[in-house]
Amino acid sequence: MDFSSAADELYGVPPARFVAARNRLAREAKRDGDAPLARRIGALRRPTLSAWAVNLLSRSAAGELERLLEVGAGMRAAWGSGGGLHDLEQRRARLVASLVRTAGDLAADAGAPLREQAVREVEDTLQAATVDGGIAEEVREGRLAQPRSHTGFVPAGFPMAPPAGRERAEPEPGPKRPPAEEKKPARPKPHTARTNAARARRAETLRKRAEEAERRLAERADQAGAAKRAADEASAEVGRLRRELDRAVAERDAASRRAARAEQHRNR
Repeated sequence: MDFSSAADELYGVPPARFVAARNRLAREAKRDGDAPLARRIGALRRPTLSAWAVNLLSRSAAGELERLLEVGAGMRAAWGSGGGLHDLEQRRARLVASLVRTAGDLAADAGAPLREQAVREVEDTLQAATVDGGIAEEVREGRLAQPRSHTGFVPAGFPMAPPAGRERAEPEPGPKRPPAEEKKPARPKPHTARTNAARARRAETLRKRAEEAERRLAERADQAGAAKRAADEASAEVGRLRRELDRAVAERDAASRRAARAEQHRNR
């Protein structure tokens, strides 16, 4: 067993069985004398239901998922020139919708159906994978512990929007504005920018809180598992001592009977 194979196995099991599987693999690594591997396995975080559903796609719908990620790579490349975005966005929409349905089916077949919130998180993660190359690699690897999202308006690493007029529908005919007004660049509304920044900070705060809560939950689960193992070991020790006591009592009684018979023989 190595870390990669252990992580692949863990992030493929339903979240309800994750902690037990993680403890089992960590014990196996420790029994094999690989304490560093046992610690790395023990530090892995249990995935949320939506992250696990995305991990299922990398295992059971890898071909369709790869097509979506390729579309995302094409979109990121097109943002530099603005060409071909319309067709790519349509393909992305179709693939995301299909993969969300597939993730729901896979999760239900595994006995963990997705609720509405989890479905939205699956969709957000797939959308984010098309605009952020780092998230795309995480999704492809299939070891997500948390859902992903992209709060910006353009792909990560591409601060410039596509040139005006590219891949946009033709505007409705109307009164032509004066040339000076047409050339005036549009400016983002300060209020909108502040609101979006505040939302991004709030989302990041909530994500960190969720990760911390998940970490504490995993620690509590580990502590509970250790306490249960200690209780089982103590129960086994009590059983062993009781058996030894029973044997000692039986030996004492037998010795008493032999002594009584010897006394009788001596008297005769």
